[in-house]
Amino acid sequence: MSGDGRTETASVVDTLEPGVPCALSPLLRRIVAPNPGPMTGPGTNTYLVGVDEVVVVDPGPDDSSHLDAIEACGGERIRWIALTHTHPDHAPAAASLRERTGAELCAFSARDGIRPDRRLADGAVIDATEFRLRAVHTPGHAGNHLCYFLEEERLLLSGDHVMAGSTVVIKPPDGDMAAYLDSLRKVRAMPLRAIAPGHGPLIEEPNAVVDWYIAHRLEREQKVYDALAAHGSATIATLLPVVYGDVPEALHPVARYSLHAHLRKLAGDGRVVGTGLRGRWTVTS
Repeated sequence: MSGDGRTETASVVDTLEPGVPCALSPLLRRIVAPNPGPMTGPGTNTYLVGVDEVVVVDPGPDDSSHLDAIEACGGERIRWIALTHTHPDHAPAAASLRERTGAELCAFSARDGIRPDRRLADGAVIDATEFRLRAVHTPGHAGNHLCYFLEEERLLLSGDHVMAGSTVVIKPPDGDMAAYLDSLRKVRAMPLRAIAPGHGPLIEEPNAVVDWYIAHRLEREQKVYDALAAHGSATIATLLPVVYGDVPEALHPVARYSLHAHLRKLAGDGRVVGTGLRGRWTVTS
Protein backbone atom coordinates (compact mmCIF):
# COMPACT_ATOMS: atom_id res chain seq x y z
CA MET A 1 0.00 0.00 0.00
CA SER A 2 1.11 3.58 -0.58
CA GLY A 3 1.27 6.13 2.23
CA ASP A 4 -2.18 7.50 1.31
CA GLY A 5 -3.80 4.06 1.34
CA ARG A 6 -3.75 3.35 -2.41
CA THR A 7 -2.69 -0.06 -3.61
CA GLU A 8 0.53 0.21 -5.60
CA THR A 9 1.26 -1.84 -8.72
CA ALA A 10 4.44 -3.75 -7.95
CA SER A 11 6.91 -5.23 -10.39
CA VAL A 12 5.95 -8.80 -11.20
CA VAL A 13 7.34 -11.78 -13.03
CA ASP A 14 5.20 -11.42 -16.15
CA THR A 15 4.61 -14.68 -18.00
CA LEU A 16 2.50 -15.02 -21.14
CA GLU A 17 1.73 -18.73 -21.20
CA PRO A 18 -1.76 -19.33 -22.64
CA GLY A 19 -4.32 -20.62 -20.19
CA VAL A 20 -2.24 -19.98 -17.07
CA PRO A 21 -3.49 -17.24 -14.69
CA CYS A 22 -0.81 -14.68 -13.86
CA ALA A 23 -1.23 -12.29 -10.90
CA LEU A 24 -0.12 -8.82 -11.99
CA SER A 25 -1.21 -6.89 -8.89
CA PRO A 26 -3.35 -7.43 -5.80
CA LEU A 27 -6.50 -6.83 -7.85
CA LEU A 28 -5.51 -8.00 -11.33
CA ARG A 29 -4.96 -11.37 -12.95
CA ARG A 30 -4.41 -12.16 -16.63
CA ILE A 31 -5.10 -15.24 -18.73
CA VAL A 32 -3.71 -15.26 -22.28
CA ALA A 33 -6.01 -16.74 -24.90
CA PRO A 34 -4.70 -19.48 -27.23
CA ASN A 35 -4.83 -17.28 -30.35
CA PRO A 36 -1.22 -16.19 -31.05
CA GLY A 37 -0.42 -14.61 -34.39
CA PRO A 38 1.12 -11.64 -36.23
CA MET A 39 -1.69 -9.33 -35.11
CA THR A 40 -2.31 -10.76 -31.63
CA GLY A 41 1.24 -11.45 -30.44
CA PRO A 42 1.25 -14.16 -27.74
CA GLY A 43 -2.58 -14.03 -27.76
CA THR A 44 -5.38 -11.84 -26.48
CA ASN A 45 -5.09 -10.85 -22.83
CA THR A 46 -8.18 -11.58 -20.74
CA TYR A 47 -8.12 -9.78 -17.39
CA LEU A 48 -9.91 -10.64 -14.17
CA VAL A 49 -10.26 -7.60 -11.93
CA GLY A 50 -11.11 -8.09 -8.26
CA VAL A 51 -11.13 -10.87 -5.67
CA ASP A 52 -14.52 -10.96 -3.91
CA GLU A 53 -16.33 -9.69 -7.00
CA VAL A 54 -14.78 -10.06 -10.44
CA VAL A 55 -14.97 -8.17 -13.73
CA VAL A 56 -13.72 -10.13 -16.74
CA VAL A 57 -12.30 -7.67 -19.29
CA ASP A 58 -12.14 -8.97 -22.88
CA PRO A 59 -12.97 -12.70 -22.69
CA GLY A 60 -11.42 -13.10 -26.14
CA PRO A 61 -12.16 -15.78 -28.76
CA ASP A 62 -14.99 -18.26 -28.17
CA ASP A 63 -12.63 -21.09 -27.26
CA SER A 64 -13.83 -23.70 -24.76
CA SER A 65 -10.43 -24.21 -23.14
CA HIS A 66 -10.03 -20.45 -22.62
CA LEU A 67 -13.53 -20.17 -21.19
CA ASP A 68 -12.76 -23.06 -18.84
CA ALA A 69 -9.63 -21.25 -17.64
CA ILE A 70 -11.55 -18.01 -17.04
CA GLU A 71 -14.31 -19.80 -15.16
CA ALA A 72 -11.84 -21.80 -13.08
CA CYS A 73 -10.06 -18.60 -12.08
CA GLY A 74 -13.11 -16.44 -11.36
CA GLY A 75 -15.84 -18.96 -10.59
CA GLU A 76 -19.08 -17.71 -9.09
CA ARG A 77 -17.41 -14.40 -8.24
CA ILE A 78 -17.63 -13.24 -11.89
CA ARG A 79 -20.25 -10.48 -11.79
CA TRP A 80 -19.47 -8.46 -14.91
CA ILE A 81 -18.00 -8.93 -18.39
CA ALA A 82 -16.57 -5.71 -19.83
CA LEU A 83 -15.43 -5.30 -23.44
CA THR A 84 -12.84 -2.81 -24.65
CA HIS A 85 -14.25 -3.23 -28.18
CA THR A 86 -15.98 -5.81 -30.33
CA HIS A 87 -13.18 -7.01 -32.65
CA PRO A 88 -13.09 -10.80 -33.15
CA ASP A 89 -10.01 -11.42 -30.99
CA HIS A 90 -11.53 -9.65 -27.97
CA ALA A 91 -15.27 -10.18 -27.78
CA PRO A 92 -16.73 -13.43 -29.21
CA ALA A 93 -16.51 -15.38 -25.94
CA ALA A 94 -18.69 -12.82 -24.16
CA ALA A 95 -21.99 -14.54 -24.93
CA SER A 96 -20.73 -17.96 -23.82
CA LEU A 97 -19.21 -16.58 -20.63
CA ARG A 98 -22.43 -14.72 -19.83
CA GLU A 99 -24.37 -17.96 -20.31
CA ARG A 100 -21.98 -19.84 -18.03
CA THR A 101 -21.86 -17.24 -15.25
CA GLY A 102 -24.94 -15.04 -15.52
CA ALA A 103 -22.65 -12.01 -15.46
CA GLU A 104 -23.77 -8.60 -16.74
CA LEU A 105 -22.27 -7.82 -20.16
CA CYS A 106 -21.00 -4.25 -20.45
CA ALA A 107 -19.76 -2.48 -23.59
CA PHE A 108 -19.84 0.92 -25.28
CA SER A 109 -22.55 -0.05 -27.76
CA ALA A 110 -24.32 -2.90 -29.53
CA ARG A 111 -22.25 -3.99 -32.51
CA ASP A 112 -20.74 -6.99 -34.32
CA GLY A 113 -23.30 -9.34 -32.82
CA ILE A 114 -22.69 -8.07 -29.27
CA ARG A 115 -25.79 -6.98 -27.37
CA PRO A 116 -24.67 -5.57 -24.01
CA ASP A 117 -26.86 -5.63 -20.94
CA ARG A 118 -25.38 -2.27 -20.00
CA ARG A 119 -23.88 0.37 -22.25
CA LEU A 120 -20.93 2.24 -20.80
CA ALA A 121 -20.43 5.86 -21.81
CA ASP A 122 -17.21 7.76 -21.10
CA GLY A 123 -16.84 8.05 -17.32
CA ALA A 124 -19.30 5.26 -16.46
CA VAL A 125 -18.20 3.10 -13.54
CA ILE A 126 -18.45 -0.47 -12.41
CA ASP A 127 -18.50 -0.38 -8.61
CA ALA A 128 -17.44 -3.53 -6.77
CA THR A 129 -16.84 -4.18 -3.09
CA GLU A 130 -13.07 -3.68 -3.43
CA PHE A 131 -12.60 -1.42 -6.42
CA ARG A 132 -14.02 0.99 -8.95
CA LEU A 133 -13.44 0.44 -12.68
CA ARG A 134 -14.05 3.54 -14.80
CA ALA A 135 -14.71 3.44 -18.55
CA VAL A 136 -12.63 5.79 -20.70
CA HIS A 137 -13.87 6.24 -24.26
CA THR A 138 -10.84 6.06 -26.54
CA PRO A 139 -11.93 6.02 -30.21
CA GLY A 140 -9.30 5.65 -32.89
CA HIS A 141 -8.57 1.96 -33.30
CA ALA A 142 -12.34 1.47 -33.20
CA GLY A 143 -15.14 3.94 -32.69
CA ASN A 144 -16.57 1.89 -29.82
CA HIS A 145 -13.25 1.42 -28.01
CA LEU A 146 -13.10 1.75 -24.23
CA CYS A 147 -10.17 1.57 -21.85
CA TYR A 148 -10.82 0.81 -18.18
CA PHE A 149 -9.14 2.69 -15.34
CA LEU A 150 -8.70 0.71 -12.13
CA GLU A 151 -8.75 3.62 -9.70
CA GLU A 152 -7.32 1.84 -6.65
CA GLU A 153 -4.17 0.85 -8.56
CA ARG A 154 -4.03 3.71 -11.07
CA LEU A 155 -3.81 1.07 -13.75
CA LEU A 156 -5.32 1.26 -17.24
CA LEU A 157 -6.61 -1.79 -19.07
CA SER A 158 -5.98 -0.47 -22.57
CA GLY A 159 -7.36 -3.09 -24.97
CA ASP A 160 -5.97 -2.28 -28.41
CA HIS A 161 -5.46 1.42 -27.69
CA VAL A 162 -1.91 0.82 -26.43
CA MET A 163 -0.12 -2.50 -26.85
CA ALA A 164 3.21 -3.79 -25.62
CA GLY A 165 5.93 -4.11 -28.22
CA SER A 166 3.98 -2.98 -31.28
CA THR A 167 1.82 -0.22 -32.70
CA VAL A 168 -1.90 -0.40 -33.38
CA VAL A 169 -3.55 -0.78 -36.79
CA ILE A 170 -5.92 2.07 -37.64
CA LYS A 171 -8.36 0.92 -40.35
CA PRO A 172 -10.76 3.54 -41.75
CA PRO A 173 -13.55 4.35 -41.77
CA ASP A 174 -14.15 3.08 -38.22
CA GLY A 175 -10.50 3.60 -37.42
CA ASP A 176 -9.62 7.30 -37.27
CA MET A 177 -6.08 8.61 -36.88
CA ALA A 178 -7.06 12.07 -35.63
CA ALA A 179 -9.35 10.53 -33.01
CA TYR A 180 -6.64 8.04 -32.09
CA LEU A 181 -4.08 10.77 -31.41
CA ASP A 182 -6.62 12.69 -29.34
CA SER A 183 -7.34 9.53 -27.35
CA LEU A 184 -3.64 8.96 -26.74
CA ARG A 185 -3.34 12.49 -25.37
CA LYS A 186 -6.37 11.85 -23.17
CA VAL A 187 -4.67 8.78 -21.69
CA ARG A 188 -1.38 10.65 -21.32
CA ALA A 189 -3.10 13.16 -19.04
CA MET A 190 -4.23 10.41 -16.65
CA PRO A 191 -2.26 9.64 -13.44
CA LEU A 192 -1.17 6.16 -14.54
CA ARG A 193 1.18 3.79 -12.74
CA ALA A 194 0.89 0.99 -15.30
CA ILE A 195 -0.94 -0.15 -18.44
CA ALA A 196 -2.31 -3.65 -18.90
CA PRO A 197 -2.55 -3.96 -22.70
CA GLY A 198 -4.78 -6.18 -24.82
CA HIS A 199 -1.69 -7.99 -26.13
CA GLY A 200 1.73 -8.45 -24.56
CA PRO A 201 3.19 -7.90 -21.09
CA LEU A 202 2.38 -5.31 -18.46
CA ILE A 203 3.67 -1.80 -19.29
CA GLU A 204 5.26 -0.33 -16.17
CA GLU A 205 6.44 2.97 -17.72
CA PRO A 206 3.13 4.14 -19.20
CA ASN A 207 4.01 7.79 -19.79
CA ALA A 208 7.14 6.93 -21.75
CA VAL A 209 5.26 4.42 -23.87
CA VAL A 210 2.36 6.77 -24.64
CA ASP A 211 4.83 9.57 -25.45
CA TRP A 212 6.56 7.22 -27.88
CA TYR A 213 3.24 6.25 -29.46
CA ILE A 214 2.35 9.89 -30.10
CA ALA A 215 5.80 10.79 -31.42
CA HIS A 216 5.89 7.70 -33.64
CA ARG A 217 2.52 8.49 -35.20
CA LEU A 218 3.47 12.10 -35.86
CA GLU A 219 6.80 11.04 -37.37
CA ARG A 220 4.99 8.56 -39.61
CA GLU A 221 2.52 11.27 -40.62
CA GLN A 222 5.39 13.52 -41.67
CA LYS A 223 6.94 10.65 -43.60
CA VAL A 224 3.64 10.13 -45.43
CA TYR A 225 3.42 13.81 -46.30
CA ASP A 226 7.05 14.01 -47.45
CA ALA A 227 6.71 10.90 -49.64
CA LEU A 228 3.54 12.24 -51.22
CA ALA A 229 5.11 15.67 -51.75
CA ALA A 230 8.07 14.02 -53.49
CA HIS A 231 5.70 12.34 -55.93
CA GLY A 232 3.29 15.23 -56.21
CA SER A 233 0.48 12.75 -56.67
CA ALA A 234 0.47 9.03 -55.85
CA THR A 235 -1.59 6.05 -54.81
CA ILE A 236 -1.30 4.21 -51.52
CA ALA A 237 0.27 1.28 -53.38
CA THR A 238 3.07 3.60 -54.52
CA LEU A 239 3.59 5.21 -51.13
CA LEU A 240 3.45 2.03 -49.05
CA PRO A 241 6.98 0.63 -49.64
CA VAL A 242 8.46 4.10 -49.10
CA VAL A 243 6.56 5.02 -45.94
CA TYR A 244 6.64 1.53 -44.41
CA GLY A 245 10.04 0.37 -45.60
CA ASP A 246 10.93 -0.33 -41.96
CA VAL A 247 8.03 -2.79 -41.62
CA PRO A 248 8.30 -6.42 -42.83
CA GLU A 249 6.74 -6.76 -46.26
CA ALA A 250 4.44 -9.50 -44.99
CA LEU A 251 2.69 -6.84 -42.87
CA HIS A 252 2.25 -4.34 -45.72
CA PRO A 253 -1.31 -5.49 -46.53
CA VAL A 254 -2.26 -4.42 -43.00
CA ALA A 255 0.01 -1.35 -42.89
CA ARG A 256 -1.82 0.10 -45.90
CA TYR A 257 -4.85 0.68 -43.67
CA SER A 258 -2.83 2.84 -41.28
CA LEU A 259 -1.33 4.66 -44.27
CA HIS A 260 -4.86 5.36 -45.48
CA ALA A 261 -5.72 6.63 -41.98
CA HIS A 262 -2.73 9.00 -42.04
CA LEU A 263 -3.80 10.37 -45.42
CA ARG A 264 -7.36 10.89 -44.19
CA LYS A 265 -6.03 12.84 -41.20
CA LEU A 266 -3.82 14.94 -43.48
CA ALA A 267 -6.87 15.57 -45.67
CA GLY A 268 -8.83 16.66 -42.60
CA ASP A 269 -5.98 19.07 -41.82
CA GLY A 270 -6.26 20.47 -45.35
CA ARG A 271 -2.77 19.35 -46.39
CA VAL A 272 -3.72 16.71 -48.97
CA VAL A 273 -6.69 15.69 -51.10
CA GLY A 274 -7.67 12.25 -52.32
CA THR A 275 -9.94 9.34 -51.70
CA GLY A 276 -9.87 5.68 -50.81
CA LEU A 277 -7.33 2.88 -50.74
CA ARG A 278 -7.02 2.79 -54.52
CA GLY A 279 -7.49 6.44 -55.47
CA ARG A 280 -4.81 9.07 -56.02
CA TRP A 281 -3.72 11.48 -53.34
CA THR A 282 -2.18 14.93 -53.89
CA VAL A 283 -0.56 17.51 -51.63
CA THR A 284 -2.28 20.89 -51.36
CA SER A 285 0.11 22.78 -49.10
